[in-house]
Amino acid sequence: MTIELRPTRVRVVLVTLPSMEVGRSLVGTLVDEGLVACGNLVPGLVSIFPWEGQVQEEAEVLAILKTVEERLPDLVRRVPELHPYDVPEVLSLPVDRGHDPYLNWVADVASSPSPQDETDDGQTPGA
Repeated sequence: MTIELRPTRVRVVLVTLPSMEVGRSLVGTLVDEGLVACGNLVPGLVSIFPWEGQVQEEAEVLAILKTVEERLPDLVRRVPELHPYDVPEVLSLPVDRGHDPYLNWVADVASSPSPQDETDDGQTPGA
């Protein structure tokens, strides 16, 4: 039996962060702004990398963000504005397959106008 992979609009975006506090703030802002449907924060990550001529080892938190392809340009622009690192990790991975109700939920939430896009009367612009 062959499993057919079909591209979806959903993307997983990985971002490493220095702490849970920074992660909660960054992910909360991205959800509030409608750039992601949701995010998970995974503590206990150890990153090893060269920086300024020396090998560094740092405890970090991994944010796993779920969004849609059309939000990626704004998301990739916004994360560095909110992030404390000089060169933050922002990696987008395509989702080829998943539980359809969940993929639909991510697409619906991340495709909806953000609360900041609404006018004072709660109506979306142009509605």
